[in-house]
Amino acid sequence: MENEENQLIETVDENGNVITFELYDIVEVDEQEYALLLPTDVEEDSDEAELVIMRLTKDGEDYIFETIDDDDEFNRVAEYIESIGDEDDEDA
Repeated sequence: MENEENQLIETVDENGNVITFELYDIVEVDEQEYALLLPTDVEEDSDEAELVIMRLTKDGEDYIFETIDDDDEFNRVAEYIESIGDEDDEDA
């Protein structure tokens, strides 16, 4: 994303814990937008800095971040992200 300022997103997990993520990027797969999020409570270079993928749904002016429960949908998005990552590696 071109935005210089970090965008922070707070979500609540199934146990009621608030988790803060940095919005890394937004991608579109099959006409659906997905947010790529990085947890803010771990170092970026750490093995624990795992990218989180959430479905974006527009509600008026706001976005709703939803977990992806469908394995096929998640795999399609993950494969797309890997393919654009491979393209970036080839360009380097």
